[in-house]
Amino acid sequence: MSTNDPESVFPVTDPQAVGRALVQWYRQAARNLPWRRTSDPYAVLVSEIMLQQTQVRTVETYFRRWMERFPDVHSLARANVREVLRQWEGLGYYARARRLHEAAQAIV
Repeated sequence: MSTNDPESVFPVTDPQAVGRALVQWYRQAARNLPWRRTSDPYAVLVSEIMLQQTQVRTVETYFRRWMERFPDVHSLARANVREVLRQWEGLGYYARARRLHEAAQAIV
């Protein structure tokens, strides 16, 4: 087998063992990210949208700032689109901010 072949590095003979190994690795290597410490669907949605095409270390700062300004779906829904885009400034792909704002308005 080639060294580029994943099975040469970690043979998949027992799928459950692979799952256990991944969970163990995650427990040891997982980064402490703010959206992992919440079960709030709004915060999870915001993080998922921000993380599209954007590095995690960049999103961490923007996510905290966003959640301070728009702590819940209601505050985002009430916001002016210009304020939403101003908070998003620097993340790029501004359509994500517009769609998130539209989603918040549809939810409430």
